[in-house]
Amino acid sequence: MAKDFNILDCTLRDGGYYTDWDFSPSIVSTYLDAINSLPIDYIEVGYRNNPDKTYMGEYGYCPVPSLKRIRKKCTKKIAVMLNEKSTVVEDLHNLTEPLHGIVDMIRLAVDPKNIDRAINLARCIKEDGFEVGFNLMYMSKWQEYEGLFPKLSQLKGVVTIFNMVDSFGSMMPDDVAKTITEIRKHTDCTLGFHGHNNLQLALINTLTALRCGVKSVDGTILGMGRGAGNLNTELLLTCLNRQGLDVDFNMLGDAITAFMPLWKQYNWGTSLPYMISGANSIPQKEVMAWSMNRAYSFNSIVRAVDNKRAHLADNAHFDQLTANHYDDVMIIGGGGTVIDHLEAITEFIASHPGMAIVFATARHATSFKHINNDKFFVLVGNEAKRMEKTVPAAEFNGTCVLPPYPRTMGTDVPSYASKATFELPQISFTNDFIDSCTTVALQTAIELTPNRIFIVGYDGYRGQVLSDKEMELSNENRQLFNQFEEFTAKSLVSLTPSLYRSLHVKSIYQFL
Repeated sequence: MAKDFNILDCTLRDGGYYTDWDFSPSIVSTYLDAINSLPIDYIEVGYRNNPDKTYMGEYGYCPVPSLKRIRKKCTKKIAVMLNEKSTVVEDLHNLTEPLHGIVDMIRLAVDPKNIDRAINLARCIKEDGFEVGFNLMYMSKWQEYEGLFPKLSQLKGVVTIFNMVDSFGSMMPDDVAKTITEIRKHTDCTLGFHGHNNLQLALINTLTALRCGVKSVDGTILGMGRGAGNLNTELLLTCLNRQGLDVDFNMLGDAITAFMPLWKQYNWGTSLPYMISGANSIPQKEVMAWSMNRAYSFNSIVRAVDNKRAHLADNAHFDQLTANHYDDVMIIGGGGTVIDHLEAITEFIASHPGMAIVFATARHATSFKHINNDKFFVLVGNEAKRMEKTVPAAEFNGTCVLPPYPRTMGTDVPSYASKATFELPQISFTNDFIDSCTTVALQTAIELTPNRIFIVGYDGYRGQVLSDKEMELSNENRQLFNQFEEFTAKSLVSLTPSLYRSLHVKSIYQFL
């Protein structure tokens, strides 16, 4: 196969997002030996960055001594990347001037909104004698940037390769082909493609780009890269080998073996959150943050994405809660002590027929289906789904309460409860954790204006070692309990055992 395009491997640069740009000398040595024997034309070894407060390892700064060691060992062209958003022309003296004779190409990571500034930066790099890679990000959203395409004509004679970066991994093969056709109306620059693998389309999109005449494509060993990762270099080479490209699979296997321990440690690759971000062209960091929140279901994430795409603040609006006064309120949490002391709790409730019951979670709601007290069900995150499982339509006889409008993740309410659903007018006692079940339960109690507030099922977490989520929830609840008491001057009395020192624990049995 007569290869008329370049392959750039950016494992050390893109893979550094998982390792803080630290790679052991043995991995790098094996990697370079393999690259030297493979049909790879460029390697991108990392970033050149200004000093930063966060830690970045060797390949986050690419100090000159490190680059010289790589230059001595590597027979291929070497590239480093600059973040356009954090680089100005005045920085080039320190960042790129020392790289003459060591580095062949400087690549710029460019946000389309900063294209004018980036073009000026590219001119200065070109004038300094380097090849210039212009990596324009967010390919699937380029149409949203008014006037972007005509500005590409200014890249002529400046950039060596104009790289189309599918940052969200959102592009379909037809999209790639259509975009290339559109781009060629505005520039005759050599085109490149950098695919992300959110939808596992990096390979077919790259092959499509090559069929459309793109002359440079990127990949990484084992697909190692930010978020869902990139096109696997070994996969691309294997496909091209079928078309006649000579590939030393022994050396390719050595590179894979070297990086395999890192893959086992960090387990990069696509997942449902990355797929959702890719399918909707939204930052994967945002979706991952949502998916890591214990309160958010995947349906709620998709709903939030749909609302965002439709430019809606929320997908539903309900009347505000206007409640009667109750002398007593009981908030029921999801802890195991609810079941441990269920008989005592139900007896206590029976002795207080005018007491309102607020379910912070519907986890134990089925155990109280026979009580006649007024019931309020908090609907946050997964709670609508949980309520449908624990409180069938035939057994529902209460009021559902939502956080104030608009809600970050949109609104989900069981269809049978929609006419009995209300939203809080405000969260008055805290500015933190607005979409927490505990926050909404406590604010509901405020709206009911009780004299006394009892709590059951807020056990806390026992054990010497807590998981991150357990620690997060424990700290969150403790903070909310303190803020509630400071705001209302009312005590929160736990009638079941609790590790929360913010609660005033009294045995339920003394009241029976």
